[in-house]
Amino acid sequence: YEQGMIKGTTETTFAPDKDLTRGMLVTILYRMEGSPKVTKTDNFTDVPLNLWYSNAVNWAANMKIVNGYGNGKFGPEDKITREQLAVMLRSYAMYKKKDTSARTDLSKFIDNANISSYAKDSVSWAVANKIISGKSEGTRIDPHGKATRAEVATMLYSYCMNVK
Repeated sequence: YEQGMIKGTTETTFAPDKDLTRGMLVTILYRMEGSPKVTKTDNFTDVPLNLWYSNAVNWAANMKIVNGYGNGKFGPEDKITREQLAVMLRSYAMYKKKDTSARTDLSKFIDNANISSYAKDSVSWAVANKIISGKSEGTRIDPHGKATRAEVATMLYSYCMNVK
């Protein structure tokens, strides 16, 4: 909040337990970059030009940070899952030319088989970089679980502290 990445839901509330959307996460990354000018704006059919997340989503697509669902849609209002968050953060790290080579063994998590194949490398990277530590006393990744605003704030803090 102090860095201007995540704003409150109102002037006086943060809503830490509210789920974060895909559009919200991309907007946070966009703010981290200083809200750069966006040129190409027709990346996704479900991202109109005049909404609060439009520039952010189009910027992220232009920079290859996000691909959407592969059907021309991004799902900006969809709640972000923990594995989607890991994928986007790793893609952002790659965009920033950070070292994204770290991996860890995910077999210690009882639900590791539930991680989508497209997300395995990113989740492994996120765990190796202490961005995701696991739920239920570190026994579950909960890859399809939704990420709250508080969880995302914690993960972003860990990203900023651990990804070099």
